[in-house]
Amino acid sequence: MKATVVGLVTPHVFRVIDLAKQAESGTNVDWHLRDAVARTVEELGQQFNARDLLSAYVHGLETAGKDVGPGRRRYAEMLQGAVAMANREIERLG
Repeated sequence: MKATVVGLVTPHVFRVIDLAKQAESGTNVDWHLRDAVARTVEELGQQFNARDLLSAYVHGLETAGKDVGPGRRRYAEMLQGAVAMANREIERLG
């Protein structure tokens, strides 16, 4: 089985989207979101094509955040927060 960028990144993006949906319903997911982003950056950062994978991850989160309707402010905020966290974690990788 051949691993692709989409195949490696999509489950990580969906994990954050799931957390954003939970936050939208009033659940406090801040710690879980930080943990999910940190684990994703660490896991994808160990791959030989880490830059491509991490770039695709951030792009997926940004796209999901932009496709949100106007009535889903908390959902969009969680996705934007995840993008910011991912970018900080990526910078620390060097």
